[in-house]
Amino acid sequence: MELRARVPGGPIQEKWDRHRFDLKLVSPANKRKYHVVVVGSGLAGASAAATLAELGYRVSCFCFQDSPRRAHSIAAQGGINAAKNYQNDGDSIWRLFYDTVKGGDFRAREANVYRLAQISVDIIDQCTAQGLPFAREYGGLLANRSFGGTQVSRTFYARGQTGQQLLLGAYQALARQIGLGQVTMYPRAEMLDVVVLEGKARGIVVRDLVTGAVNGHVADAVVLATGGYSNVFFLSTNAKGCNVTATWRAHKRGALFANPCFTQIHPTCIPPSGHHQSKLTLMSESLRNDGRIWVPKRAGDQRPPAQIPEEDRDYFLERLYPSFGNLVPRDVASRRAKEMVDGGHGVGPLANGVYLDFREAVERLGRRGIFERYENLFEMYERITGEDAFATPMRIYPAPHYTMGGLWVDYNLMTTVDGLYAIGEANFSDHGANRLGASALMQGLADGYFVLPYTIGDYLAQTRLEPVGVNHTAFRDVETEVAARVAKLLAVGGSRTVDEFHRELGTLMWDRCGMSRSADGLTEAIAQVRALRERFWREVRVVGSGEDFNQSLEKAGRVADFLEFAELMCEDARHREESCGCHFREEFQTPDGEARRDDSRFAYVAAWEYKGAGHPPALHKERLEFEYVHLAQRSYK
Repeated sequence: MELRARVPGGPIQEKWDRHRFDLKLVSPANKRKYHVVVVGSGLAGASAAATLAELGYRVSCFCFQDSPRRAHSIAAQGGINAAKNYQNDGDSIWRLFYDTVKGGDFRAREANVYRLAQISVDIIDQCTAQGLPFAREYGGLLANRSFGGTQVSRTFYARGQTGQQLLLGAYQALARQIGLGQVTMYPRAEMLDVVVLEGKARGIVVRDLVTGAVNGHVADAVVLATGGYSNVFFLSTNAKGCNVTATWRAHKRGALFANPCFTQIHPTCIPPSGHHQSKLTLMSESLRNDGRIWVPKRAGDQRPPAQIPEEDRDYFLERLYPSFGNLVPRDVASRRAKEMVDGGHGVGPLANGVYLDFREAVERLGRRGIFERYENLFEMYERITGEDAFATPMRIYPAPHYTMGGLWVDYNLMTTVDGLYAIGEANFSDHGANRLGASALMQGLADGYFVLPYTIGDYLAQTRLEPVGVNHTAFRDVETEVAARVAKLLAVGGSRTVDEFHRELGTLMWDRCGMSRSADGLTEAIAQVRALRERFWREVRVVGSGEDFNQSLEKAGRVADFLEFAELMCEDARHREESCGCHFREEFQTPDGEARRDDSRFAYVAAWEYKGAGHPPALHKERLEFEYVHLAQRSYK
């Protein structure tokens, strides 16, 4: 299989504009002849479905929630990046491009990242026109704050609920198209496979989560906007429904999976409080603008924070990285926090956190000023921990969050299956080995509003698609396979719950393929994942039936896919004999504990091809060329 990135020629500043002109168009009258399926209704999916429908395409949009407004995009709290330079502090499209490539530790495709930076300025205009309540300065301009990995203020925000407000904007655009009859919405429907006919994606097979019915849906193109896979760790900041099923099933139909080991650990999460937890709660990175991170200098010091004087506190990020301080990128902040806790400096009842202290910010801005910036975050923290973060510092610790890996896509966002697109977090394309904060919302909306609507037309205009119905053999065969998988899960009849297996897998992955990895640990993890997968199919118990609402069955199917995907994730981490971004191999680090890349051997995207059950996956490499941002050791000191 040949990887063709289809990156256009010419200067990087002109690539996207030239490419848009060169793309083939579908005339307005012909757009209504085409039917596009969009799977997912978060920022990427809702914006794509609404925009495609506005252009005249017939669209079907699927989500497993009871409403598109339930998509996990609402949990993105801190903000969205854009190179508007309202602060007049030296920002530009070029600086956003540079920061993003550097922040990803030089493992992203330059052309995609520059396009993202270009489009960022249009996203803010689009969302403001939709009525989003971005924070504003006294003079009326939209306000900005800083995020990790940058030395400028380019993050637009709506208090601590930016993702929710952006999703409401995309949702109202989607709802308008639903009302006009251009979009048919299918809530409570989970995509369980892709139908590929003559090498082209021609539809999907879904299970109705209320009735249990398995049905096919025909399309001329399929768009996956199904998010990331951090729930492979069981405990993560993701909603419990987030999973790898859609992208994994597409992978098994021929879509290559790129960089699956690139999973981001977020430094500002509320630490676990006990074995009972099923998920973790994120405290936005935006809090690092005003909060100072510290631990007691003396290991084992369990005094209350108010009793620890300044001279006994270690503001370790400010000490280690004076240029960026508490706003170093997420991977760097996470590793340093882990080192402090591992060294005995952890705080809290379980000594498993570090402090995020707002005392000085409250003295500077007042309690009201902090509350206006982060209102819901402080309320959430108090509801979960019972502690007032104005009176005592927050306790935070790193946790699995975003996934930079995903389906491999070319410059047009198409996977290695013709007519199958992946957008937002479902693809690998823009963040390299580490995503800078506030860039997830930027990529989701860029893909959905501004990139896919252009590129999908190029495919449809040039591709001859024979009429196909749901009674076609290809659809019937896939429906039969899906029904058989459901029946197999229900027939195991073991004695262990799905959550038991998921928790065991998550602990294994966190220990062996989490914040740090080693060759021996990854080799052991692969063997243990295989053994766990075999036990799952012997011992799991799925109650209920397949003909009705059955959340035990839903979870079982998703965990079964995690048990397959986890092996690929560990294999990808084992093969990459370097440290870069969030991928930290213990054997490859500098003397002061920073990531040590090996550009001569690993400056490429690792794209894996599924070769069948029991067969090792095939590795394909997309060589990364850095013409504009020169390779260098990443430093934030």
